[in-house]
Amino acid sequence: MLIMGLIRRVPLSVTGILLAAIVICGNETSLIQQSRPLDLTGRQIEPFRATDAKAIVFLFVRTDCPISNRYAPEVRRLHEKFAARGVTFWLVYPDRDTSVEMIRKHIKEFEYTQGVLRDPEHALVKIAGVRVTPEAAVFVPEGAERRMVYRGRIDNRYVAFGKARPAPTTHDLEAVLEAIVEGKSVTATTTPAIGCFISDLQR
Repeated sequence: MLIMGLIRRVPLSVTGILLAAIVICGNETSLIQQSRPLDLTGRQIEPFRATDAKAIVFLFVRTDCPISNRYAPEVRRLHEKFAARGVTFWLVYPDRDTSVEMIRKHIKEFEYTQGVLRDPEHALVKIAGVRVTPEAAVFVPEGAERRMVYRGRIDNRYVAFGKARPAPTTHDLEAVLEAIVEGKSVTATTTPAIGCFISDLQR
């Protein structure tokens, strides 16, 4: 069942403290060590090992989420704009019941070209703290570590599940990535994400 999820906005001063505390060591966290995400061949992947990346972006999606699917053109645009500028993109499918065949069909239908991960044990979900799809998490390198500087919506097109603006007035994810590739200081931030709940988060 597709239902709306809304991540409550946190005051910026508190948000910066919360996100700054989410740091991934160069050898990965115990969560990733215990249950690494998988590629579509079943091989375990270490997504934080992109040592030369200016940023690593995880975009959490579902094959059956209408909001995720409507964002496909924007996701493709952002990937095309920033991949050549040192940003690594991963599409993350967190639903345990989504088969490899379903994912292959989905990425073909929506013409996705970035890297694809399955996260059935929710290692990345828990590290990033995401709750819905689509939702983004952005990590930047700090020496041998990775620090999360953004979690939330792609833009503010949706104000509620099933209720959208004609066009977004803020492009949150793009603004964060633009600042990173330009070498600007980025304050850790969250924004409310509207979409479909990721199932079985308590399992």
